Amino acid sequence: MGRGRDSRPARQRPHLTTPAPGRWRIAALAVLTLDGVLSAVVGAFFLPLYVGAVPMPVSGLISGLVNVALVWAALQWVSSPRLVALPLWGWLVTTLGLTLGGPGDDIVLSGAGIMQLAPVIFVVLGGGPPAYFLWRLTSRVGV
Repeated sequence: MGRGRDSRPARQRPHLTTPAPGRWRIAALAVLTLDGVLSAVVGAFFLPLYVGAVPMPVSGLISGLVNVALVWAALQWVSSPRLVALPLWGWLVTTLGLTLGGPGDDIVLSGAGIMQLAPVIFVVLGGGPPAYFLWRLTSRVGV
C-alpha cells in the first residue's frame, strides 16, 4: 500500500490468540452437551413423521448434522478428542434413555411395523456422522 506500512513489523492481537480461561471452556462444553441432549429429544419426537403413508426419518438425519456441528463447535473450545465428544455422548445417553420405559411404560423410540427399527435408524443417522467426524479427527491427529 504505502511506504509507511512496509517498514513496521506485523503485530499480533493477543486478545484474539490467547485461549479462553478454563471456566469458559467448561461452560461452553456444558452448553454444547445440553444441546446434544436437546438434539436427541427433538429428533426422537419428530422421528415418526410420515410423508403420505411412508415413514421418513428426516429428523434422524437433521439430528446427525446438528451433532456434527456441535462436535465441531466443541473442537473450537478444546483439542482433546475425549472432551470434543461430549455433545455426542450426551446425545447417545439421551437416546438410550428414550428407548427405556418411562412412567406408564411409555417408550418414545418404538412403534409398529417398520417403526420397530426406529432406534437403529435414529442411532445410525444421528450418531454416525459425528462419530465419523471424530474418527477422522483422531486418525488425522494420531491420538
